[in-house]
Amino acid sequence: MKNRTVLIVEDEPKLAQVLVEYLTEAGYETQWLDDGSEVIPWVQQHQPDLMVLDLMLPGKDGLEICKEARSFSDVPIIMATARIEEIDRLIGLELGADDYLCKPYSPRELVARIKAIFRRIDFIQSGVTAPVGLEIHEDRMEVRFDGRELTLTAVEFRLVSYLAANPGRVYSRGQLLDKLYDDYRVVSDRTVDSHIKNLRKKLSDIAPDRDIIKSIYGVGYKLEF
Repeated sequence: MKNRTVLIVEDEPKLAQVLVEYLTEAGYETQWLDDGSEVIPWVQQHQPDLMVLDLMLPGKDGLEICKEARSFSDVPIIMATARIEEIDRLIGLELGADDYLCKPYSPRELVARIKAIFRRIDFIQSGVTAPVGLEIHEDRMEVRFDGRELTLTAVEFRLVSYLAANPGRVYSRGQLLDKLYDDYRVVSDRTVDSHIKNLRKKLSDIAPDRDIIKSIYGVGYKLEF
């Protein structure tokens, strides 16, 4: 089976080289571009499996690239930037980015996030049925339960998407926090409990007799079929 290809769009040579080394070690093929104007033609021709996209680039910025890419491709996009303002993150996600990392970030964390995205893709493509009645559309950031759309916050959407991509697996609060926040804010582990509580209420408002998010005492949470 051919290794997946990750396109790195980054104008900092030292960082790009580090990413190439980490991703190669993780078993991925890599391609590096440092000019935003070259990205769309390359994606159209080579169709990478995932793109790590810097926001500030010469030639064309990352937001414009993301917008153009989404007009013809559903390639997963992880956007990276030194600009940490919330509006930048929201704009990136609204334009179709799948995840967001703020510089400086750990190459190991990037690799972990890439693996998580590929796990979700494999899960969807495997034909395994998600918990009955639960539909997750990451491209539209939309979740439906028993045919009705849930109104979720961005963090709640991330939480249910991550749990649904790994059904039956138990995650600690700390592990879930690592997936919920990408801006290095300091929050309590109990923050996850609050998000779980709100998410369960929204699910129970639709189907009060069903509880698909299970608490594992002293450990954390899992999502069950």
